[in-house]
Amino acid sequence: MVAGLRSYLFAAGVDMPKEVMKGRIVLSSDNTHLENGTFDVDRMLTMLSTAVIQARDEGYQGLWATGDMSWEFGSEKNLAKLLEYEWRLEELFHTFPTLAGICQYRSDTLPAEIIRQGLVSHHSLFINETLSRLNPHYVRGERVDTHLDNIADLDRTINSLCKGHNQLLN
Repeated sequence: MVAGLRSYLFAAGVDMPKEVMKGRIVLSSDNTHLENGTFDVDRMLTMLSTAVIQARDEGYQGLWATGDMSWEFGSEKNLAKLLEYEWRLEELFHTFPTLAGICQYRSDTLPAEIIRQGLVSHHSLFINETLSRLNPHYVRGERVDTHLDNIADLDRTINSLCKGHNQLLN
């Protein structure tokens, strides 16, 4: 994923060696956000908050981040923790308007249940480089159980998005 993103940015005209050397672009697939191989929601959100503040203090207008949910949690498959993280991350985007990003839910590598939870936990969807939209399935954490009951509707949306764009959901 990192190599692909690096190539995509280079093809789009970004001087990658220069931007990486200046610290304006950091591409990494390390798992330093895991504590003893386990995902810690508070630790990850603290790391992101610190990075946003550091970027601002260094004179940048904001911070853009992305994470591939197929490896973000390491070997842990705790779906309740995933939902907690995604909702709290959504709140962090509101707390820091200069923070932007994409949670990557790859339909070819993740179970349908995780894709569904990703769909309901984000306010907007990134379909591809030219298409984003508000997410009609987004719900706040208090209502997720009732919303996830309509699995057929969620699956229709996911299938439509994947069929039409064959891209990341979020």
